[in-house]
Amino acid sequence: MQRPPASVELLIALKKVLGPRRIRWYLFGAQAAVVYGSARMTMDVDVTIALRPERVRPLVAALLERGFASRAHDIAAFFERSRVIPLFHESTRMPLDLVVARDSLEATFLERARPIDIGGVRVPVISPEDLVVAKLFAGRPRDIEDVRSVLGAMGDALDMRHVRVLLGQLDEAEDRADLLPTLERLLGEAED
Repeated sequence: MQRPPASVELLIALKKVLGPRRIRWYLFGAQAAVVYGSARMTMDVDVTIALRPERVRPLVAALLERGFASRAHDIAAFFERSRVIPLFHESTRMPLDLVVARDSLEATFLERARPIDIGGVRVPVISPEDLVVAKLFAGRPRDIEDVRSVLGAMGDALDMRHVRVLLGQLDEAEDRADLLPTLERLLGEAED
């Protein structure tokens, strides 16, 4: 029997830890972009979890007992600075960034996540609309390329009204004025 891809092995192991603890989560980042049409290679997995602060330490202990290891010298200090738990899956050596949700945007993404089969394992994945918003907000060149790919692959299946509303709210809340114009520019490019 052929071994599943490293990302699938990691997701299976993660689901075995999160599931029994009833921790809500979703896959985002490059792995989600691949699900929605980006043709790129990625060597890590990004997951957001909904977890109260007092439950973080027990979750980390459980993950360390179940095939994950820390990528940080002091994982608690790293988490305090960033709200990210940097791990890797020992059997595949694939990095995992567990982001603990902390704001209403991440809560919105969590509510809208959809279960998708990835290599035989069903996992919650950020919606394609919310992925576009998150990638535009991050704004790195690779993120913009992912947005182009998702827009091209998903086309009219995307709820662009939702995307525009969220981007408008972010532009206002973050005192930015670039998110909606960037989306419109990318949409214009896709039509050409």
